[in-house]
Amino acid sequence: MEQTPVHEQHNPDLLALIPKNAKTIVEVGCSSGALAREYKKINSNCQYLGVECVAEYAKLAERYCDSVFVADIESVDEMFLRDTLAGDCWIFGDALEHLKNPWALLSKIRKNIPDHGSIVACIPNAQHWSIQARLSCGDFRYEDSGLLDRTHIRWFTRLTIIEMFRDAGFKIVEGSPRIFNEPNRERVLPVIRSMAACIGADPEMAVNDALPLQYVLRAVPV
Repeated sequence: MEQTPVHEQHNPDLLALIPKNAKTIVEVGCSSGALAREYKKINSNCQYLGVECVAEYAKLAERYCDSVFVADIESVDEMFLRDTLAGDCWIFGDALEHLKNPWALLSKIRKNIPDHGSIVACIPNAQHWSIQARLSCGDFRYEDSGLLDRTHIRWFTRLTIIEMFRDAGFKIVEGSPRIFNEPNRERVLPVIRSMAACIGADPEMAVNDALPLQYVLRAVPV
């Protein structure tokens, strides 16, 4: 799993969805440990486990996590997943899009997570208006960060996020779109509305789904 450059900021919208009484958290792609740092202020009794594929980042995360494992989460065997990473809350903060097969990993977690457990995730929106605009003129170029981060290998929309968790045995019970004030958006949205109408889709839903930069969510086993 490749990653974007390390940073010390946390996602407050993701933090708000993590259960306040979690006993063991597993954060995949814990980077510098910034999210662990903030969560520990809320629940200092929690055992916070980080999984990080970049050794230099893992060293930073050790400042705040109880344990950090340098590993590719998709390569660990099921025994390690079941016994060592026995979390009641799993966190994927902008991590699922870096995995080769996030569907398979979520299904493995579903086999081992307790019934009261949950997954908290932040996922970029491939339906964002800026991507649609750039695709319309062939300007699909990978970048060092953002929606077209060159380390992203999977792409999701609101609908396919819902499908991914459903097919893995989870139900999304809480979440929200992350929408920011972005220049030029209002000039593009009428075109998106028209495209949706041309193919018989819901124009207003198409516009609404083009606004979020990311989605944050909490899913539980079903």
